[in-house]
Amino acid sequence: MLKVEHMTLRFGELVANNDVTLEIPDKKVVALIGPNGAGKTTCFNCISGVYNPNEGNITLDGKNIKGLQPYKIHNMGLSRTYQIINLFADMNVIDNLIVAMHADLKAGFFDSLFHTRKHRQEEKAAYERALELLRFLDLEEVAYVPAGSLPYGQQRMIEIARALASSPKLLLLDEPAAGMNSKEKSDLDTTIKRIMQRWDLSVLIVEHDMDLVMNISDYIYVLNYGKLLAGGTPDEIYSNPDVIEAYLGGE
Repeated sequence: MLKVEHMTLRFGELVANNDVTLEIPDKKVVALIGPNGAGKTTCFNCISGVYNPNEGNITLDGKNIKGLQPYKIHNMGLSRTYQIINLFADMNVIDNLIVAMHADLKAGFFDSLFHTRKHRQEEKAAYERALELLRFLDLEEVAYVPAGSLPYGQQRMIEIARALASSPKLLLLDEPAAGMNSKEKSDLDTTIKRIMQRWDLSVLIVEHDMDLVMNISDYIYVLNYGKLLAGGTPDEIYSNPDVIEAYLGGE
């Protein structure tokens, strides 16, 4: 689904990602882990079009996306969440989800202006799709509540719902468990597994919570100082001495 080949990104003299190569198989969960400052979110930003790498190549479902603008990459089937919650706080929850469906809505300016049948049908379908997602995530009761007024854990889940609203092929989750309590992390673990069972998509997750990573991942890559340190199954990464050294400074 995704191939990142020999990707390098420099900010002046700082090499944020250094010759990074990784693959995300179809319908699998892959984690990208590493100490703070390892370059994980920078890698996400290169994949999603926020940054244009200096070197290397990135393909999504066989199509080159390196250097494309984020909205074009999104329209090709990639959706993401953010480390810092990025909802429209004053907009209600269901409208936050409908924003993500914009590329799929075909009614034009005059359809909207005159509220034509085509516009009404599309609007109804979008609301039904949004409600279906909220129902799936047990959030239907807050559909018409301003997103910014909800508890932190629910806002995180709404971001995931919004990312799913565009029916992505590849879902990028950037530290989805950040700031969650133990109950919310347990619910997130279950939710990601349910998402994989319900929809045919691939997931790339950046996360510091190792219990979550080890429990949901099919494969794990480890970044350290911008370079790929290791790659393997959860069991292989758990016992890798280089990974232990990077995280803990020794055994």
